[in-house]
Amino acid sequence: MLALSRKINESIIIGNDIEITILEVKGDQVKLGINAPKSVPIYRKELYMQIQEANKEALQTEITQDILKELF
Repeated sequence: MLALSRKINESIIIGNDIEITILEVKGDQVKLGINAPKSVPIYRKELYMQIQEANKEALQTEITQDILKELF
């Protein structure tokens, strides 16, 4: 993991087309601005993990249904 120190209105660049800017710092919270192409999905980690779990469950259900169709 790369750890960087940034001040308000300072940015980092990821790749050639993603820019993350520090917008505000209040206590223990940091507000970020993310400028990226519309084709790049951006999620909070906890939401991303929920999506991954839902996809995993859906895939397991689909596989189970396919197996049941073959048996009957």
